[in-house]
Amino acid sequence: MEDKTKIRLTAAEMSSLWSQYINDTVSICVLEYFLNNTVDESVMEVIEFGLKASKNNITMLKEIFEHDHFPYPVGFTENDVNIHAPRLFSDTFKMMYLRHMSILGMAANCAAIGLGTRPDVIVFHKRVLKSGIGLQDLTRELMLKQGTYIRPPFISVPDKVDFVEKQRFLSGIKGRKRSLSSIEITHLFMNVQTNQIGKALIMGFLQVAQDKEVKSFLQRGKKIAQKHVDLFSDILKTNDIPAPMFWDSAITDTTTQIFSDKLIMFHVSAMIAAGIGNYGAAMSASPRKDIGIQYASLIPEIALYAEDGANIMIKNAWLEEPPMADDRDQLAGQK
Repeated sequence: MEDKTKIRLTAAEMSSLWSQYINDTVSICVLEYFLNNTVDESVMEVIEFGLKASKNNITMLKEIFEHDHFPYPVGFTENDVNIHAPRLFSDTFKMMYLRHMSILGMAANCAAIGLGTRPDVIVFHKRVLKSGIGLQDLTRELMLKQGTYIRPPFISVPDKVDFVEKQRFLSGIKGRKRSLSSIEITHLFMNVQTNQIGKALIMGFLQVAQDKEVKSFLQRGKKIAQKHVDLFSDILKTNDIPAPMFWDSAITDTTTQIFSDKLIMFHVSAMIAAGIGNYGAAMSASPRKDIGIQYASLIPEIALYAEDGANIMIKNAWLEEPPMADDRDQLAGQK
């Protein structure tokens, strides 16, 4: 029988494996630090599950890379974190963070499975997806038990099936606006929550970052995140839908350096990229014009912010280059 692992990796497979490796090295740094200053034993068990999953992922990835003579990415190491530093985030925030990261991980690995072809790569991403679901279940169950889980809003169950009969369903710029659909509420709720988590994470990073340019970048990110929280919350509240609340007190007053500026910039940049994707999905799922226009107006702002972050990383030689296609013009010029 033919050994299908001898088939070359596709660009999509290289991308997903390379990205997973980088992200897992970040997770290992963050979770080892979290584990060293967690008070609640139940939270500690969840962190240990996530940490073990990330370490297992790295082991499996190295096997695939070695098989294909693919150089290991540098990623992040123990040099990018001081796991013995004082506590920066509360146990409650750690659970919210892990829940959010598991959602991003599940989405990335679902996409990787859909685009993958080689059996060993598919098996790997299925295992990562299973771990992500496990982490999601653990965080949900514990947060529900502790009373810290923030549920999406409730709305009335429809009396009957209806079809859209008037163009007013698409309006929203002038005149009376229709009520929000459950799909629009879901995206608004999610984007409020992700910006709140992002803001809290940035606030923590801001206290421990060292470089002045990085600090300035984080200050700007904090303002952008709060602005977006307010915008999405206002849309929900205007339509008599409760907006999710959050706690900025999840951060302690420590200013000791914990994470390298390189790790901080990568982590924030990754969350910005996820945010752009969330806004694009929300815009496509929001027929009401005023909501779609709101998302469309915010995407350029965070795209420019992401570009400025990339420039800081390039300037400091922090941005690791992903696998690239051959530059045929350059190769032809070498003759």
